[in-house]
Amino acid sequence: MDFALSDEQRMIIETARAFVEAELYPHEALVERTGHLPMELIRELQQKAMNAGLYAANMPEEVGGAGLDTLSWLLYERELGRANYALHWTCVARPSNILLAGTEAQKEKYLYPCIRGETWDCLAMTEPGAGSDLRGMQASARPDGDDWVLNGTKHFISHADIAGFTIAFMATGEEDTPRGRKKRITAFFVDKDTKGFTVRDGYRNVSHRGYSNAVLEFDDCRVPAENVLGEVHKGFEVANTWLGATRLQVAATSLGRAERALGHAVSYASERRQFGQQIGKFQGVSFKLADMAMELKAAELLTWEAGWKFDQGSVTEADMAMAKLKATEVLAMVADEAIQIHGGMGLMDELPLERIWRDARVERIWEGTSEIQRHIISRELLRPLGG
Repeated sequence: MDFALSDEQRMIIETARAFVEAELYPHEALVERTGHLPMELIRELQQKAMNAGLYAANMPEEVGGAGLDTLSWLLYERELGRANYALHWTCVARPSNILLAGTEAQKEKYLYPCIRGETWDCLAMTEPGAGSDLRGMQASARPDGDDWVLNGTKHFISHADIAGFTIAFMATGEEDTPRGRKKRITAFFVDKDTKGFTVRDGYRNVSHRGYSNAVLEFDDCRVPAENVLGEVHKGFEVANTWLGATRLQVAATSLGRAERALGHAVSYASERRQFGQQIGKFQGVSFKLADMAMELKAAELLTWEAGWKFDQGSVTEADMAMAKLKATEVLAMVADEAIQIHGGMGLMDELPLERIWRDARVERIWEGTSEIQRHIISRELLRPLGG
């Protein structure tokens, strides 16, 4: 197996890292201390990202993106992941690839404006009573003539405050499954100014300051049948087909932050002196560094292999689950140990470590909890044996 990066991949890494360090790092303190990302700053950085060829780089070339293969895209995500989440996600947007499942008319209305930086998308799945159990959702849609009428509540919806539309997943019926009656799901495009659709402020979050979440309310919200994404009752299949790689995206951005934290830990261990020598020479510190580096390497290899297999058409759900599980748990460990090596200074906001430590917590929850990832892995092991 060839582990060498191509010249193009090295250029992607260098370009993305230079942009993050020069354009995003300088604004981290502002966003962290205010919890707000001003729109004028978003537009300024958005234009710079476009000029650098980094905006919507996850999209295929035929729709105006960079056309990166999956592994190259993950290398790009790792570099962006080093920065404050609100800065890199909002200002260097990567539209959801579920938009590629739309009709040409839907792409014209929703996908292309996102690629041009005119608006943002958001996905509405999670509800107060339905998180990991997507098919247990209560929000519903019923047909009424040529329209659908949507009712219910979604929450934890990322950046819905700036998104021009949402893709709302709604229950549109029920069916019998080996696990009992489950909801049939349909996905709908809902424009922000649609009557009966309200976006309300979400919750204050310890992780990812400046990256907002919202509560979405649908009260007899009427949308035309042409706003169905994919097929009626097939929203669950659309989500599984197009959103699987988001677990790899979470893994890759987690690797970027873990690498940044490790860099700070190594630098501090070589500079800080106690009892007449560098603290990195004490076994209690040096062994921490060794374990951090080893675990990070293992997480990288799992993630890069899954990305490579994705492009070969051989990736499994377990491959992606392992990458997401390992990378997010390694991030938590590396962030914690980096702070321990720094002592009290690690908790001060002069360094990014306390932010990385806080931000790490949500990665083991969203896009499938660590428990869900373990369920996916164990299910794939047991299924051939009838388990």
